[in-house]
Amino acid sequence: MALTPVCLINVVGLTRGLLGPHAPNLMALAERGVVASLEEALPAVTCSAQASMLTGSLPTEHGVVGNGWYWRNLGEVRFWLQSNRLIQRPTLYRVARRLARQRGEPFSCAKLFWWFNQGAPVEWSVTPKPYYGADGSKVFAIHGWPQELPAWLERALGRFPFHAFWGPLSGIASSRWIADATALVIRRYRPVLTLCYLPHLDYDLQRFGPEPELVHRAVGQVDECVGAVVAACRDEGIEPVVVSEYGLVPVRRPVYLNRLLRERGWLVVRDGPFGETLETFQSRAFAVVDHQVAHVYVRPPGLRAKVAEVLAATDGVDRVLVTVAEKQAHGLAHPRAGDLVVLAEPDAWFAYPYWLEDRRAPDFARTVDIHRKPGYDPCELFFDPALRLPKLRVARRLLARRLGFRNLIDVVPLDATLVRGSHGLRATREESRPVYIGPRTEPLPRRVTDVYSTVLRLLGLEPTEAERALEGKRY
Repeated sequence: MALTPVCLINVVGLTRGLLGPHAPNLMALAERGVVASLEEALPAVTCSAQASMLTGSLPTEHGVVGNGWYWRNLGEVRFWLQSNRLIQRPTLYRVARRLARQRGEPFSCAKLFWWFNQGAPVEWSVTPKPYYGADGSKVFAIHGWPQELPAWLERALGRFPFHAFWGPLSGIASSRWIADATALVIRRYRPVLTLCYLPHLDYDLQRFGPEPELVHRAVGQVDECVGAVVAACRDEGIEPVVVSEYGLVPVRRPVYLNRLLRERGWLVVRDGPFGETLETFQSRAFAVVDHQVAHVYVRPPGLRAKVAEVLAATDGVDRVLVTVAEKQAHGLAHPRAGDLVVLAEPDAWFAYPYWLEDRRAPDFARTVDIHRKPGYDPCELFFDPALRLPKLRVARRLLARRLGFRNLIDVVPLDATLVRGSHGLRATREESRPVYIGPRTEPLPRRVTDVYSTVLRLLGLEPTEAERALEGKRY
């Protein structure tokens, strides 16, 4: 029996509460099939959620404990790494390929802008990845396989609007490009499994919170992107399925865990000509923050109880997970996780700054620099309101770079109170949870981890009991 091709469209930030007449394409999919709210994996952030969807397991097993974490063997904090090998469980596309081979069926997969793209065992992949020069310069670009695929897509669609993918100018242009690229790949190659990532809702919901007028406009925009992908699916006989990673909630207060740890004498910095940087080797406690969840790494072990006590008494902190059993209960008992895991109160989120005076902030703090910052920084979505004509400032900096001058595009504010939306915790209301929109299946998916088995079922590749027994924990 031939496989049923499936396109899994990840509309980041979509919840049942955001659906309505302003989203006709999503509503049409819902009316044709079913809408199911999904319980999140903790932390409810992009990399962890995607790894949970791709493996059917929690961070305790697959090891992706956040968008970034502290690498104890390196002494470094790393965020937004792309290697598929970071996922420590078999992925959906690998298992689907193995099952298809056992049934004598051909299988192919396209992975378009989902995370963990590099080194993924798929036929077609595209992901954002700049070129970095030896002089510190950076040229925005996309990376893909086969090597000619990115160039073909950019000839057809124009250059990928990298400025709209992240930063103060992020917006619908990047999701529209990804949707159109997905449609082209579907029509040209007709993959058995297609993964498409549409990040648009994440931007304004973090900038402004769930303001109805702004939200409806943003949902309407991303709905048009969904429509472009669905049209290609219908033309090629592919089943479209929409999922999301998390819902966003309004927040009103940032919590500076690292400043607290520094004031206690546990966090150490190195001062220098470019500002203060976090000194992980000498610090006895520091936090790697990620929206509403933080991993706190503590040395020596005997200090953990005291640090946990201080953090638990901090305004904006809801709970501190200390024991292995507590982390296990939340799906986060993995060696990459912090010695302590801190959860924010629902209207709070964790900001990464560790400096006590803005004049000593590191030079990268005022730039879009997702790899250098030892924590997630949603301030990168804003232009500093203190700057006059910030877009002109960017244009001048870019012109200077083209002329061979090195400079910083320093337009990002340090004021974390600008942020109005966040995520990371499990939602307390069903309408605020991520969703599955697709064909009615039995059983219906109820958790983010169920996306894995649901897609296998829709493909016609659900493993039999005998295959599960043979493969053991590989499934």
